[in-house]
Amino acid sequence: MTVYKSLSADDKVSTKTLLHEAIPITGTIVSGGYSEGNIQNFTHGMFQSVYDYPYLSSSANHIFDLTVGFHSTSSLYTDTSTSNQKAKKNNVYNQMAQVLMGYDKDGEIQRFDEDGDLAAGGSKIHEAIIMPFSRLLVKDEIKKGSFEMTIGVSASYASPFNETAVIKDAGAAQSYKVNSPAGEYGILYISNSAGSDNVSGDPDFANNKQACGLLYYQAGVAVLTASVFTSGLLSASCGMDASENDFEAMLTGSQISSSADAIRHRIQNIQFNNTIELNSTVYFCRVKHNEFNYSSNPTYLSGSQIRVKNEKTDIPISYITSIGLYSADNQLLAVGKFSEPIRKDNNIELTFRARLDY
Repeated sequence: MTVYKSLSADDKVSTKTLLHEAIPITGTIVSGGYSEGNIQNFTHGMFQSVYDYPYLSSSANHIFDLTVGFHSTSSLYTDTSTSNQKAKKNNVYNQMAQVLMGYDKDGEIQRFDEDGDLAAGGSKIHEAIIMPFSRLLVKDEIKKGSFEMTIGVSASYASPFNETAVIKDAGAAQSYKVNSPAGEYGILYISNSAGSDNVSGDPDFANNKQACGLLYYQAGVAVLTASVFTSGLLSASCGMDASENDFEAMLTGSQISSSADAIRHRIQNIQFNNTIELNSTVYFCRVKHNEFNYSSNPTYLSGSQIRVKNEKTDIPISYITSIGLYSADNQLLAVGKFSEPIRKDNNIELTFRARLDY
């Protein structure tokens, strides 16, 4: 039997549920565990893509991109020895800053700000390592306070993880910025060694950290200052003094793909939780005692007699098998089937809960 019954405002309620997945990205994959077959470079040379499997395979999933860039006010940009892809590195910086930071009151592209306090000015990130993560991993956004990256900061290229540092968006769940056209973002901090050779083994992260970048949660982009690989943010015990000039020379004299190769070589682990926003509308379909007790199905009758009645005095019985949700002009929009028919008579009142997720 098809009977239309209007739903009132009290019969509908909207809810939002946040689901989270743990996303681990191991250094084995990042460093090119398939003999670099999962690392894709492009003829334009402006960024590099990392996959979880050789990228020519149909089974490969894109994980993230990696690129570097610097602002025109950077000393690396004005360095006369900067000759390799200078314009492209500047374009990369400007393009990402335009999308993630927007423009100031004078119409100029705003530079990445270390503390996110644009009104107060403060330190800017002039040389940036930029990592846009795949939407496949990020989903709707990165969960605030869940991001962690471990990098090798040893001066030895052959053994970069003799000393490590941890980068986190510590405290972002309670304190994050909203002054970006790309949505919310948090400050990334790197732990200094505080006299310990192994930074990641230092339990006192809160008191031994320095701002080192920004994490854009909805955009799924991490922006790190190139200083994470110099002695500027880490104490001398991390061994970065010897490699500081080498890293700056790499940013000025190497192509973006070569810089990305060197950075990947020092990434030991990346992990975060993504967020899936599940919006739901719940419809409460209420069946009163005097409703839906009969069926218009031809098999409901036999010789003008109700099949489910043995005696004339028996109450009529129907069985509800499905519920449909219709538009105002009676066009079927959604239908729900029960696993088994639900008995209904004039002694029974029912409330069915139909939930639509989107």
